[in-house]
Amino acid sequence: MNELIKISSNEKDEQVVSARDLHKGIGVKTRFSLWWEQNSRMLIENEDFTSVVLTTEVQNNGGVQLRELQDYALTIDTAKHLAMQSQTEKGREYRTYFIQVEKAWNSPDMVMKRALQIADKRVIALENQNAEMKPKALFADSVAASQSSILVGHLAKLLRQNGYEIGQNRLFERLRNQGWLSNRKGEDWNMPTQKSLDRGFFEIKETTHNNADGSVRITKTPKVTGKGQIYFVNKFLQELEE
Repeated sequence: MNELIKISSNEKDEQVVSARDLHKGIGVKTRFSLWWEQNSRMLIENEDFTSVVLTTEVQNNGGVQLRELQDYALTIDTAKHLAMQSQTEKGREYRTYFIQVEKAWNSPDMVMKRALQIADKRVIALENQNAEMKPKALFADSVAASQSSILVGHLAKLLRQNGYEIGQNRLFERLRNQGWLSNRKGEDWNMPTQKSLDRGFFEIKETTHNNADGSVRITKTPKVTGKGQIYFVNKFLQELEE
C-alpha cells in the first residue's frame, strides 16, 4: 500500500494525520485557515483532533526567519470525514486509503505488535525507575541513623557499609574539594561552608570545656545532618553505577 499521507501515533496510541497535509493532499483550493474554519465546526477538540503548532523557516530580506504555523492532528475517523466533505476525486481516494490503513492497524498482528511495544516501554520505564531508586534502597539500612547528626567518620562508615570504600581522611578531603567543608587553614579548617549550611547538609556542634584554671574552652565539630547523610550516601553510591 503506497503512502498517500504521513501517519503517526499520538500518546493515546491512536493514528493521526496533519490537517495541513490532508488539505494539500485532497487538492482543496480554499486557503487552509478558511477551510478549517468551515469544516471543523462540528468537531470536538481533544477527541477528534488536537491543536499543534509547527515551526517552519521562511526567507526574509535575504535571511531565514522562523515562523509558527497552526496545524491540527486529526484522528483517522476525522480525516475520513473531512476527505469525503471535500467532494473531490482525491478526497474519495484518501478516504479509501484511510479505511485500508485502519484495517491494517487493527489487524491481530498489529494489535499484538503494539501490545508488545507498550509492554517494552513499561519495562524500560520500570528499569529506569529502579535505577534511580537503587541508591536509596541501598541506604535503607541506614535510614534510622539519618534522624540525628553524625560525625564525618561515621558517614565514611555508612558509605563502606553500602559498598563505597572510603576512609575518614579521604572523605574529609573529598568534601573539602567539593566545597562542602572549608579548606582554609586555621579555626575554619574542615568547618562547613556557607553552601553546606544553606543546604542543611551540615551543622556545627559546639562543646564547652571547663579548664582546670577556671577558663572555658569551646570546640567546634562539623556534623552531618540527616538530610546530608541521605544526600552524600546517595551521591557517592551513584558514582558506583556510572
